[in-house]
Amino acid sequence: MAKIQVNEPLKGNSSDEQFFIIDASSQGHRFDKTLSQLAGITRSQAQIAINDQQALVNDQPQKNLYEVSIGDRITYQPAAVIPIALVPEPIDLDIVYEDDDVLVVNKPQGMVVHPAPGHPDHTLVNALLAHSPLSTINGSLRPGIVHRIDKDTSGLLMVAKNDVAQQSLTAQLKAKTNERQYVALVHGVIKEHEGTIDAPIGRSPKDRKKMAVVKDGRHAITHFKVLKRYPKFTLVNCRLETGRTHQIRVHMAYIGHPLAGDPLYGPKKTLPGQGQYLTAQTLGFRQPRTGELLRFEIPLPTWFTQMLDQLDAQTQS
Repeated sequence: MAKIQVNEPLKGNSSDEQFFIIDASSQGHRFDKTLSQLAGITRSQAQIAINDQQALVNDQPQKNLYEVSIGDRITYQPAAVIPIALVPEPIDLDIVYEDDDVLVVNKPQGMVVHPAPGHPDHTLVNALLAHSPLSTINGSLRPGIVHRIDKDTSGLLMVAKNDVAQQSLTAQLKAKTNERQYVALVHGVIKEHEGTIDAPIGRSPKDRKKMAVVKDGRHAITHFKVLKRYPKFTLVNCRLETGRTHQIRVHMAYIGHPLAGDPLYGPKKTLPGQGQYLTAQTLGFRQPRTGELLRFEIPLPTWFTQMLDQLDAQTQS
């Protein structure tokens, strides 16, 4: 099979940390624009670095819109450049829907969406490349990918097969006109029937491997509704209004109800399994060319329902 050799900045450490002191020529300019000019990178690369807190002002994270001042010290840690041969792999896919523009895939728990450090192959993208042409707007390592879910989260993803579809689906996400609903099992008994968590999410200042609710984070909103209560757990439906990294995991932990099976954001002693009890069950969007409303819903995966059966049995005993 053909290999696609790419050399893109991936999240990783590099020893080439750079420092810049702002002078009058950059006074009042946006942080992303200033970083782009000083570091010799594109505006989009600068924005990614800022969002990932690989670029700081006076050792503090700032937003892209932050206006730099004379004397500000910018620290920039370039991402490590890791060459990856992106190989189409004949991996079985659970395709829920497909037309000439889009695919809807039910991603299994344990599969990474696209190549990244530590996961150069066997990803959803590798499988998709062996199945169909994909849009290349989103970069060489993420062809066709419009939105992502975590490795250990299962469920529905929409994929763009061409650039027209990519632009349309991305615009729908930005306009918040699409539908994304998840089912999660969380620790503790939630008393409220439903609620909304409106709390900004950014890189954790204590652990860069984690996200957290932080004052200067990106706007994030999750709506939840209780589906069933157990003595020590609650089954909830979560509807995303935004799509931040680890959003549901972070938000539910923030209100004191971390996901079961998620020791990163919750207790170390949790329910057994291969990861968090979270699945993207419902997905809705408009077909990019026809405008037809498409909506898909899948049953919970077997590993999830088996745990619910166990909880039911414990409750009845």
